[in-house]
Amino acid sequence: MWNKAIEDAVGKVRANMERFGTRFPHISTDGVYQLNDNEDWTNGFWSGMLWLCYEYTGDESFREKAIETVKDFRRRFDAKIVLDHHDIGFLYSLSSKAQWIIEKDESARQLTLEAADHLLKRWRPAGGGYIQAWGREGDPKEAGRIIIDCLLNLPLLFWAEQQTGDPKYREVAITQAEKTRRYIVRGDDSSYHTFFFDPSTGEPIGGATHQGYTNGSTWTRGQAWGVYGFALAYRYTGDPLFLETSKRMARYFLAHLPEDHVAYWDFNAPIDKDTYRDSSASAIVAAGLQELLEHMDEQDPDREYFMQGLTDSLTSLVENYSTIGEEAEGLLNRGSYYVRGGLSPDDYMIWGDYYYLEALMRLEKGIKGYWYER
Repeated sequence: MWNKAIEDAVGKVRANMERFGTRFPHISTDGVYQLNDNEDWTNGFWSGMLWLCYEYTGDESFREKAIETVKDFRRRFDAKIVLDHHDIGFLYSLSSKAQWIIEKDESARQLTLEAADHLLKRWRPAGGGYIQAWGREGDPKEAGRIIIDCLLNLPLLFWAEQQTGDPKYREVAITQAEKTRRYIVRGDDSSYHTFFFDPSTGEPIGGATHQGYTNGSTWTRGQAWGVYGFALAYRYTGDPLFLETSKRMARYFLAHLPEDHVAYWDFNAPIDKDTYRDSSASAIVAAGLQELLEHMDEQDPDREYFMQGLTDSLTSLVENYSTIGEEAEGLLNRGSYYVRGGLSPDDYMIWGDYYYLEALMRLEKGIKGYWYER
């Protein structure tokens, strides 16, 4: 089943190379991907899918298109196009860092290090030490906000420390991960989407949401970022608290799934026949559980539970949510972007497609994502 799903996905990526041309997919409307000129936070996922397909097939056409995207990420960086946010890791880990991991291209390495330096500019030591998620420094609305999504940007900093030997990257990454663990993860193992600090003193203010149902609810994609992100933090640090936090968040995610093992958009949203799913959240967790399982002993009592959760979720994604056999641009139906904002609440999400493909290739072929050297 996994191999059939991969082959179908690779075929769709191949067709999309011609459809998309030099532009980048973001989210869809009525089954058609919205394209942009490398101006959004999601553009690295398309690059990452191309690199995954190249590793799987060895087909030079995927490599050529992937390298074309990396050149565009160079252009984007030099032109400073929409980089005033924390998602620099999503953009450059899956594009230029992926090229470095696969080909050891020195120009790709240099671009990735420049991206890590750019992410460090969002570090706010005066506010107690955190990476500001959105907006410019001093922004009256955003100055004190951190966000759980940022956990997937931290591997860029850990990697930069390994490449340069400069401890500043690692110190920032560890502090951000620890602050996320302390303030965003709740006592019952659920999570806030974001958290605010006083930007002058660093005093904690409280948790909030942006895309979830309420400030006190658990947005499923946010919980998914925590499962994968803390497992990656453990890979780089060996800190058992990060491993345990990933396990706690994974248990919560799996325990709150509906019968078909694919998440609704928020764990606290009222459930009826019209409630939106978020297949992208379950795709992230399918990839994140494989990272988590790599760090667990064979005798760990949770291992079987997580393995079953991975199998159930990925099986349901393939059988009930994928576009296998269809003429479609996306790989997964029923992803949600921003339900309360009315933005693509039931469509293709390029990150959902990426993590679905990463999870399948990792499980079937041992091909991992580009969050770390391998």
